[in-house]
Amino acid sequence: MGKNSDNYAADLERLQILLVEAQHWTIDQGRRTVIVFEGRDSAGKDGAIKRITEYASPRQTRVVALPRPTERETSQWYFQRYVPHLPADGETVLFNRSWYNRAGVEPVMGFCKPAQHAQFLSDAPLFERMLTDDGVVLVKLWLDITKAEQARRLVERTGDPLKRFNVSPLDAEAQARWDDYSKARDRMLDETDHVHAPWTVVATDDKKTARLNIIRHILRSIGGPGAAAEVPDEDVVFLASKSKGRLAA
Repeated sequence: MGKNSDNYAADLERLQILLVEAQHWTIDQGRRTVIVFEGRDSAGKDGAIKRITEYASPRQTRVVALPRPTERETSQWYFQRYVPHLPADGETVLFNRSWYNRAGVEPVMGFCKPAQHAQFLSDAPLFERMLTDDGVVLVKLWLDITKAEQARRLVERTGDPLKRFNVSPLDAEAQARWDDYSKARDRMLDETDHVHAPWTVVATDDKKTARLNIIRHILRSIGGPGAAAEVPDEDVVFLASKSKGRLAA
């Protein structure tokens, strides 16, 4: 194991210890935390979530990755299927994809109507304002990746039997519809980035660097003792409002 790997392991362990301390504080304070993970296919959502939750309280931590909606759910208020998964006091919920499916995969793949897409973009800031006004700490992360790196990862995981559950029928569309996904991303960031729940972009071509900086950002976002000392790399983690020219085209 090389020096960089040693540094990564040591940095990750130190940050995971801080995460444990921070969660202990959120439980003690009765804080409710929601972390939304969005991004292109293979951008590293699963890997980041795994490192964040590895030593987290199993009773106070939930990862939510909802399947395709049922016929009944498609007739409900769009946000209704997500509300039951929101946290109670002291809980942390991580959404591995979220209500923002309607801002990305659904319009790109034709799973929703243009009017439904537009309505969502109008409603999402209102929904999130309700959450944050009620005291929920809402962290929204967009994991960005270049087209070439995505192509490499998609090929890699297709050939890895241990990554069978990471392979999706939509993987082939990720590259074929790259430009459409870029347009949907840009519109989503423009219309749903607001002061109550801003978007934070993470450059993920280097997975390990991205993971460390995601944890640093989460620590600063949720607060608690020692969190302010962790400063994310601004070349890796940056506000969507400052992303012009920095997103993968």
